Amino acid sequence: MQPAYEDMGETARFLSQRGVLGPKVGVILGSGLGEWDQRLESPLVVPYEEIPNFPRSRAPGHRGNLLFGGMAGVPTVLLQGRFHYYEGYSTWEITFPVRVLASLGIEILIVTNAAGGLHPLFRPGDLMLIADHIHLIPENPLRGLLDERLGNPFPDMSQAYDPDLIRMAEEAALELRIPLRKGTYVSIPGPSLETPAETRLLRAAGADAVGMSTTPEVIVARSVGLRVLGLSVISNVNRPDCMEPILVDEILRASKEATPRLTILLEAIMSSLASTGE
Repeated sequence: MQPAYEDMGETARFLSQRGVLGPKVGVILGSGLGEWDQRLESPLVVPYEEIPNFPRSRAPGHRGNLLFGGMAGVPTVLLQGRFHYYEGYSTWEITFPVRVLASLGIEILIVTNAAGGLHPLFRPGDLMLIADHIHLIPENPLRGLLDERLGNPFPDMSQAYDPDLIRMAEEAALELRIPLRKGTYVSIPGPSLETPAETRLLRAAGADAVGMSTTPEVIVARSVGLRVLGLSVISNVNRPDCMEPILVDEILRASKEATPRLTILLEAIMSSLASTGE
């Protein structure tokens, strides 16, 4: 079912009453990337189960908390865990929090994820800026959108990932001497991982990294007018001619090991946002 505008308003009012006031940036933390909360100034923590109309995060490596606080002086909301199509949620449910954050006033959405590398030069632990995406989850979160208060049903996706934010991230990475890849992310429904043949197909389609999330949230973010920055942690690399088993525990471990570098980079991006007033 489509979320009602009234449901979104009820959730936003609840969060405002809990103290989530004036956020400028929203961040969705992917699998194994939940440690960024330690950099928030005086964080307010609201478990998902306390938030009316919110789904529950059940995927491994997703804590299930909403946090609000300052990051480099920028009022920021963190979603410590996301929702996935493979958990049985519709893309309407997956993206409901994005609409709520937009109604609270955020202007920028930063999405992060753990992804499998498809580019042959990638290595586990690499960070990749998402320059574009291929949405292969078999449901579009704007399908059937009739209430335009919930967003534009026909958003332009020619620059889904904001060029100015990409440039800002590249400059921050260069200054910090953090190697940063750039590429196209493809989303698949999951939860089964890719076969060698599927890996070849996705690579032939132009994808550099593959995961089971992110694109529905980005589509809705653009629908409601948010600027988007996307970052993937390459947790493993799929080489179809010498495919090794892909284990969830290894994905989470690689994500955790990359978290300090991702955290430093995100903090530098926030400082740039604060200094430019964006």
